[in-house]
Amino acid sequence: MIGGCIVDGSFMSFSEFERNPLWPILVETVHAMVMFPHHKAYTRDVLLREQPNITPHELSAKLGIPLGEALVILYELEREKEAEK
Repeated sequence: MIGGCIVDGSFMSFSEFERNPLWPILVETVHAMVMFPHHKAYTRDVLLREQPNITPHELSAKLGIPLGEALVILYELEREKEAEK
């Protein structure tokens, strides 16, 4: 998904996440998780190649991670992809 993701059945743009005052707290918390860098790398290198439109809920279930971590992973990978362009 370019520039957003499906959450609870509706599309949310990443700018909506950024505007939420709790977003920086979620990002900080997720970055403190020991396995976050590994989950992010695995998502980038394996899962997104197999399933480029994976939803946060699907990512969460596949990796057995919290939904918040899945949101941050997809958000950051989308931003990295945009920065490469």
